[in-house]
Amino acid sequence: MRRPLVAGNWKMNGSREMTEILVSGIGSGLPESDAVDVVVCPPFVYLDLCSATAGGTPIAMGAQDLDIHEPGAFTGAIAADMLVDIGCEFVILGHSERRSLYAESDADVGVKASVAAAKGLTPIICVGETREERESNVTADVVCRQLDAVIDGAGIDIFPRALVAYEPVWAIGTGLTATDEQAQEVHSLIRQRIADASGQAAEGTRILYGGSVKPDNAAGLFSQPDIDGGLIGGASLKAADFLGIIEAAIP
Repeated sequence: MRRPLVAGNWKMNGSREMTEILVSGIGSGLPESDAVDVVVCPPFVYLDLCSATAGGTPIAMGAQDLDIHEPGAFTGAIAADMLVDIGCEFVILGHSERRSLYAESDADVGVKASVAAAKGLTPIICVGETREERESNVTADVVCRQLDAVIDGAGIDIFPRALVAYEPVWAIGTGLTATDEQAQEVHSLIRQRIADASGQAAEGTRILYGGSVKPDNAAGLFSQPDIDGGLIGGASLKAADFLGIIEAAIP
């Protein structure tokens, strides 16, 4: 059985005060059951503080991106080695905001996944379609293209350690959420696409859903057979909401 995972993507939000209050609140409110992996992904500048505040709890640290180069003359970039050095275990790659605002290509995401895996980080690889693409009935084409670029660039061997997060772009920060059935349909497609390369990898790979997940809709989503947890945006900035989603993920 795949172990559920709930990760919080803070995006470009936070302060020292907020980090301490939020992480302390999550840590003190975690359910007694340890059946769910919990990850928080703050901005780079708060990773150290986040790690220190979470000390003694099962909360793991994740970054929101990385640079593919070794440390050196790359102003403004953050190397995988640096993330490992401060205790990061996970890294989000290919989020739709990185693709749309910073022109990351499918191939770029594949290379980043390869670098992350080689350095011992666990990639959380985001895929998903826009509203226009869903209305044009090309969701499967888009998601498979994005996933295939990762398999081509990083190899199937990064799975099942690597995770995939299905985040329909039309549901991110909009208040809209895919129905349980819509989400399951795409999650099943993702698992089958991985299975085309390796059945064993597909069976073990955790596939997360992201897109306006809240405590009141999480249980239905997480009850689907191919949904193994969530990559949470806005609700991860409130300890009570994030804890409610974690509770919903307990098998």
